[in-house]
Amino acid sequence: MEINDISINNKKSSKQKDNISNWSKISNKYILLQIFEHLNKKIYLKTIKYNKKIQNILEISLNDFKKYSEIEIEIIPNENRTEKKGPFININNNEEESYYHIYYNDNKKETKIKNKNIITRNVEKIKVIIDYRVKSIEGLFLNCNCIKSINFIKFNRSNINNMNYMFSGCSKLKEINLFNFNTNNVNNMSYMFCRCESLEELNLSNFNTENVIQMTQMFLYCSSLKEINLSNFNTNNVTCMSRMFHGCNSLIKLNISNFNTDKVNNI
Repeated sequence: MEINDISINNKKSSKQKDNISNWSKISNKYILLQIFEHLNKKIYLKTIKYNKKIQNILEISLNDFKKYSEIEIEIIPNENRTEKKGPFININNNEEESYYHIYYNDNKKETKIKNKNIITRNVEKIKVIIDYRVKSIEGLFLNCNCIKSINFIKFNRSNINNMNYMFSGCSKLKEINLFNFNTNNVNNMSYMFCRCESLEELNLSNFNTENVIQMTQMFLYCSSLKEINLSNFNTNNVTCMSRMFHGCNSLIKLNISNFNTDKVNNI
């Protein structure tokens, strides 16, 4: 059974009672208890989405709906159409390939595409939707030299654990919006921005790195990078920082006064 967009209004209407009656049919009693608890406290939710994909997960709370939501990525290709381009996304795990849905906007018409490595002419935007089952996005944009801008519209999901090589080799990438990133459980950020040669600024102030172990060559050869905001970096568990800033020839200032290197064995 799937129930979508059940609305709860502040007024206890007959429609609301009907909705509550429908909820009694949901097999996951834990969700029911959470909903009724909110009703009793008069904390009325505008919308509750119940997704059959996560119906069998035990003891799921209302807060988990954010964690298991889809990731949506907006990609703007490089304006130079004449040069040879690489892929615009890499799906390294064949078992998870069905969890990725890719669309391109050509002359304001959105079309789903199957071949993830081809960019046709006149494509202005590409939309990638990744559902909750993907845990590793290692090398997702590896050597994608066709990309100018990446915007993560939804990234409030804490089950991602690996970002190794995520943007490595995105040599034409100039803008990247990481504001919504949830990195709470990520343990590997090695080579994450390696050879992002066109990036001039990188704000990572919202990154939670308390579980990260590897930062090897994280910013290697980011030759245009003038400033990196690492003010909230927690390096308590990091063991390797080898060549972390090697080749960052344009850096004007770098504040790493909050770095804890007690566990680092290679720097």
